[in-house]
Amino acid sequence: MEFFINDPNTLRYPPSETRLLDLRAAPDSEGKRLRVELELSPFQQRPDIDLTLKDSAGNEIASASIIEPVSWKLELNLHIRRTTSLAGKYTLAARLYYPELGEVDQRTLSIEIPHSGQTK
Repeated sequence: MEFFINDPNTLRYPPSETRLLDLRAAPDSEGKRLRVELELSPFQQRPDIDLTLKDSAGNEIASASIIEPVSWKLELNLHIRRTTSLAGKYTLAARLYYPELGEVDQRTLSIEIPHSGQTK
């Protein structure tokens, strides 16, 4: 089943040339979720994506795997499982890969989560 609009003017890239074009993230007003937006280059074959959020000490505090997305523009919420204050600096890593090729692209983003109730 094909979910894309078949626009003959859209160049779709083969797996080895598929890239992460943009990675953005912002905490919600409560600091319990991180809204993540990803944009990929248009692809011929659906990739897989792993997202990992780590705190300043390198501890993983949230993660998600996206298997064969149907679109190259994605929005999702990472739910942060932590009972202590979330205020601080974090690193979000996105890894784009194909099982048969391995990693073809990656991006990292630094994020600061302010004290609860204060979003930037």
